[in-house]
Amino acid sequence: MTPHGGASVSAFARLRSRIPAPVVPVLLALLVLPFVPFVHVLSSYALNIFMQASTFAVAVLGLAVVLGYTGQMNLAQAAFFGIGAYAVGLGTVAWGLSFWTALVVGVIASSAFGCVVGLTTIRLGGRYLAMITIACQQMFDFVMLNWVEFSRGPDGIAGIPRPSLFGHVLADDREYLLLCAVVLYAVIFALWWLPDTRLGRDMKAVRENELAAEVTGVHTLRVKVIAFTLSAALAGVGGAFYAAGFAYISPDNFNFARSIEFLTMALLGGSQSPFGAGIGTVLLILLPEWLRFLKQIYLAAYGLSVILIMVFMPEGIWGLLCAAWQRIAKPQRASAVEVPRLALDIATSDPAPILRVQDLKMHFGGLKAVDGVDLQVSRGTVHALIGPNGSGKTTTLNVLNGIYKPTSGRIFIESEDVTALAPHDRAARGVGRTFQNIRLFPALSALENVMVGAQRRNNPIRAGDAALRERALSALDFVGLLDQAGTEVKNLPYGHRRLVEIARALAGHPKLLFLDEPAAGLNLTEKGELVVLLRRLRAAHGLTIFLIEHDMKLIESVADRITVINFGKKIAEGTPAEVLRHPEVIAAYLGEPAHAAA
Repeated sequence: MTPHGGASVSAFARLRSRIPAPVVPVLLALLVLPFVPFVHVLSSYALNIFMQASTFAVAVLGLAVVLGYTGQMNLAQAAFFGIGAYAVGLGTVAWGLSFWTALVVGVIASSAFGCVVGLTTIRLGGRYLAMITIACQQMFDFVMLNWVEFSRGPDGIAGIPRPSLFGHVLADDREYLLLCAVVLYAVIFALWWLPDTRLGRDMKAVRENELAAEVTGVHTLRVKVIAFTLSAALAGVGGAFYAAGFAYISPDNFNFARSIEFLTMALLGGSQSPFGAGIGTVLLILLPEWLRFLKQIYLAAYGLSVILIMVFMPEGIWGLLCAAWQRIAKPQRASAVEVPRLALDIATSDPAPILRVQDLKMHFGGLKAVDGVDLQVSRGTVHALIGPNGSGKTTTLNVLNGIYKPTSGRIFIESEDVTALAPHDRAARGVGRTFQNIRLFPALSALENVMVGAQRRNNPIRAGDAALRERALSALDFVGLLDQAGTEVKNLPYGHRRLVEIARALAGHPKLLFLDEPAAGLNLTEKGELVVLLRRLRAAHGLTIFLIEHDMKLIESVADRITVINFGKKIAEGTPAEVLRHPEVIAAYLGEPAHAAA
């Protein structure tokens, strides 16, 4: 078979395919904007407006990383912005450093602060994370206002010099603004490229569904810490250029209100795109200037304008432009491509069980959801776990997968004790997983969803994005959805979403595949197709499937061995023929006493 996306495609063609049509006029405008400051009719005031917009935009682009790409709330961006500004202000005025040295100091300091804030996400998220970032912002304000010996307090720092390039001091506002524009466009280009990298896909997976990302193999804490660190570093860069541009800073420039302003800029333009963040920044800075003709009521008009834009454009201006383009653009036909057959065989000579569980218990207070379960799963088999509703099946699977830490007991995968390992670490050891309630990344395409699964650490495919893409396409082809590779999964029917989730798990080259009620919600035709798919998986050499399912016909069709639990305890185990005639199993399902069922 011919691999898809080979080296024959030129780099220019790949680059062109990455640019949505609405981006083209924006890119052309960005190419022209650096020359605008050299138009001598612009006043010093107008140049200051441009300078403020370019430096603020760098900080807002940092919010695009942490909020837009990773989905983490950050209300301390002005503090990171201020750290970069004070590093340049104090470094050049008080410590005798050059601008560039002070810039490096500021970026390191803001990045370190951002890393510390990111580490709090191991325990906190949502509104609690927002409260932590607010506290960090208020702490920065308090220190800068009251530690006069260090920060010079409310008086601020004046006389901050401009940087020099090759011995030439950029004293002219037009020259300095050109430097700020170059930095801004470099950051925009880098963030435009980021979503199509491994890190970018991990970020988007965390944003869309953090639990699914972790189980798929994404180290979610590390991704969030990187996002906060990168966001803070960009804010530090913006703050450094702001301080040198305006030659004066004070704590009032970096308070909580400025953080809210940055957040509004990101949401207004569209936080999930660097172009949207840039548009929002420019608009929010220019809008007050445009409304000044209203005199006394212009601030009210300004606030009302922002509210109306955000209410009627929840995805921001950029999201509105992209949605409009999708409505008028002709849909692209999926090109017929040939992909390699999905390799599922697992080479091994170890006869020991791939999964071994000893006296596993999971108690929630007085509720014993799993109560002393022992089981062994032989390599290369389909092992089913069944039981009535509420018997503890999914809880058992969540413990095996690392989502829950067991109350007691031990779990071994290939003779390694993994009881204390996180879900992403178990995924790195060859564990794949689907969920009873489908957990995909809705705003990502089917291909992107499966590529996230393909890039886990255990996968032998490590040759770059082209190989990951090929593996993902092979997995989609295996489940029959190759023609839907470019479709966002939120637009797929339910049955197809179920197949995308299976393809995502298969793309990671699993040794042990957990399937949690894969037939749930499927119609009879889709169930029949699922049985065929499971039989194909069963034929793969060395792949082990641990299956939870209520459909007994499906279980009989594919399972080699069945374990039955009820009220958290194992009550039977054996072949399908043995288990489904077991008196205690019949009693558990029919509600009869065991002796009567017998």
